[in-house]
Amino acid sequence: MATKDVVRVAEVTKDFDLGKIVVHVLKGINLEIQTGHYISIMGPSGSGKSTLFNMIGGLDKPTSGKVFIDEVDIAQLDAYELAWLRCRKIGYIFQTFNLIPVMTALENVTLPMTFAGIPNDTANEKGMDLLNLVGLDGRHAHKPSELSGGQQQRVAVARALANDPAIILADEPTGNLDLNTGEDIITLLKKLSKERKVTVISATHDYKMLNVSDKVVWIRDGRIDKIQNRDELNIQTGGVEKTTG
Repeated sequence: MATKDVVRVAEVTKDFDLGKIVVHVLKGINLEIQTGHYISIMGPSGSGKSTLFNMIGGLDKPTSGKVFIDEVDIAQLDAYELAWLRCRKIGYIFQTFNLIPVMTALENVTLPMTFAGIPNDTANEKGMDLLNLVGLDGRHAHKPSELSGGQQQRVAVARALANDPAIILADEPTGNLDLNTGEDIITLLKKLSKERKVTVISATHDYKMLNVSDKVVWIRDGRIDKIQNRDELNIQTGGVEKTTG
């Protein structure tokens, strides 16, 4: 049976009105992402990859075109429905971790469950399980300032999994991490994608992402330049050589 598309982007454009000029950031994007795949959206700064990422996550609305999550046109949802979808269907991981400083690791992880109306005891038990899953057993009572960057990002990964999302959106998830820690986070995301059938979509500059991606979407000047499957990428030890196409 064919794998279904969990995300479908159809003819999406995005313009930003800067007063006297209008900047066309996305210029007609078409993209289909299948359930359980690990997708990297790559491109230079200003290419539009972060804007596309925000469209998929329901964090911004297209100027024209449609974005479907599980065949629901998210542009047609009202604020309440969109908040529900983001809470239940999508987990977010940010470059700057975005943890709440006054909360412990466990409290940060259980916060999305609280918003979803899950009872405290159930949320705490699940939160502990998720922290163990990402390798942070024994760290549940630590606040972000008491954790390393890599540990904070692991908390963010656990938080993204809190409500069993269909999609994890990771915006430059290794951007503030050293090389080895970044590789650990990438490996963890790949493992979760494979074991939990979660679709991971990452907007990234990090070429290490190519090692674990099922598909790489290259964005250039607001358009999809090319899409490469895993077997089309020329990955070499010690670095990555981009294939031409």
